[in-house]
Amino acid sequence: GPGILTRTLLNAGVRVVAVESNLAFLPSLQSLENSLDGQLKVIYGDFFRLDPLVTGKVKPPALCSDELFETMGVAALPWREDVPVKVFGILPQRKERNTLWRLLFALYECSSIYKYGRVELNVFISEKEYKVLTAKPGEVRAYQALSVLWQVGCEIQLLHMEPWSSFITNLKNGALAIPKSVCLPNDHLCLVRLTPRQNLFTGGLKPTNSSTFVFMVKQCFAKPTSRLADRLNSWSLGNGGKLLSEQEIPESAETRNLYPEDYRRLFEALQKSNMFTGTWFHDEVLESIRNIN
Repeated sequence: GPGILTRTLLNAGVRVVAVESNLAFLPSLQSLENSLDGQLKVIYGDFFRLDPLVTGKVKPPALCSDELFETMGVAALPWREDVPVKVFGILPQRKERNTLWRLLFALYECSSIYKYGRVELNVFISEKEYKVLTAKPGEVRAYQALSVLWQVGCEIQLLHMEPWSSFITNLKNGALAIPKSVCLPNDHLCLVRLTPRQNLFTGGLKPTNSSTFVFMVKQCFAKPTSRLADRLNSWSLGNGGKLLSEQEIPESAETRNLYPEDYRRLFEALQKSNMFTGTWFHDEVLESIRNIN
């Protein structure tokens, strides 16, 4: 964009690496870089096209996270250490939901940017997606698998709400080209801070089995009004009712009734019981990951 976030950060005195995908904006950014004595570094690339699943050399503006972090001079930190990098940007609206899913898989697998630690995202997202990310049981239209997985994985903080009119200059039939939303409010772009939780990979949840957790939640929300006990039994586990009883979850509970922390607790109980071992579940997980990527 026109560099509003970049200039705001520079005025705050922080060191900034600007990743710019539009060649039209590069000359002015590079001119600014040359005048700031090292405070700004400009890279041609698209942050939201990091680590594409391709063979061979990545073609710009796509980027490899390893090359990006090496250029920035940022070393990897252990997960429980402080935040190594803070990212500011605006999610591309055309692929907003897909981008949120890709970031989510990278978070749980500690891949891409999350190989370097608990990278903090400060991103503008549509109001409707913010409502989904923060939804709770009872919010029927908003509470989804994406809600559970982002809330388990990150602390979510709303920093600012800005009307669409501040961002959109293209007019269509005399009206602002705002993405449509029937079920949820969508009058603003929301600046949201997503900070990975320090305790994410404690207990039974690990980067090595987190894809199974993601798939489990996705499967539960495929039919959100179904009974959780029926869903567990459909996975050939046989004793879903007993497992729920041990977790003090009512056997009549629907999949959309559980809070995010309940899903994590249930998954860790399943891991301890080894119920997923040797089942068809793992093949389904791998196929799901391939489809999303």
